Amino acid sequence: MKRYSKQGLWSLFLICAFPLHVWTIILAFRDFSWVTERTNSWDAIGVVSYGLIFAFIESVMVFLVAILLGFLISKKWSEDRRITLMGVLVFVASLWAMVSYLYFLLGVSIPGETILFLASLAHPLRFLYAVSFVLVVPTVALPAYFVLRSEKFLKSVQGLFERLSLLTLFYLFFDFIGLIVIVIRNV
Repeated sequence: MKRYSKQGLWSLFLICAFPLHVWTIILAFRDFSWVTERTNSWDAIGVVSYGLIFAFIESVMVFLVAILLGFLISKKWSEDRRITLMGVLVFVASLWAMVSYLYFLLGVSIPGETILFLASLAHPLRFLYAVSFVLVVPTVALPAYFVLRSEKFLKSVQGLFERLSLLTLFYLFFDFIGLIVIVIRNV
């Protein structure tokens, strides 16, 4: 039994590329205006193009990691279930990465009382790891459990991934346009 089919790999790549491209486009819209004001629109288009190419490269890297981690999943589950599981895990990891970046992007700071509380603990780092563990593990374990055990949940996630895959193809087209812009700018 083959671990992955060509269609399965393509689907997994599109799933891996979606959150990275969405985040890149959000950041590009955020930066476009100030780059245009600082220099000109052509430079802003160049910045967006570099971001899209970087998102494509990141997508390939995440895809390769997902493939390797997919070998740890039992072959007793169907390929569709394994692809969906890997896609859900990529989505969860991407969301946590976005949340951590958003923390710094918005300039959120830890309240002074919280810092004093942590400083009063005998092992503040252990406490932070425990809190992180309590927050992160359910966001990974619950979706994985439902993908593997619930047919209804599996079908709904697969339907969502199908719809998002079409949008990802559109983003990949923008990657190609971005590559053309970069070539034009550097020739």
